[in-house]
Amino acid sequence: MIRIHETANCVTFAIRVRPRAKKNSITGELGDALKVALTSPPVNGRANEACTEFFAQLFAVQRSAVSIASGQTSRNKVIRVTGRSAEQVRSKLAR
Repeated sequence: MIRIHETANCVTFAIRVRPRAKKNSITGELGDALKVALTSPPVNGRANEACTEFFAQLFAVQRSAVSIASGQTSRNKVIRVTGRSAEQVRSKLAR
């Protein structure tokens, strides 16, 4: 089970990105991180943009509510989501 940290106004969790996949999807877990496949290549921040857009659609929030808290240039990232509780995030990730 991945760790989801909740503060007063946001939720954070760790992911491991696999760029250049066939489709955008959650593919499993790796330790305490969520494995995410993205179709975009890791060039000029396109994979980061695809990552934030993917999670914004998944959690039904605006793109501005999802950001990369750390790991901008790494496959290991921490995602920050505002406007959702840890329970709401956990239920969406469990699907």
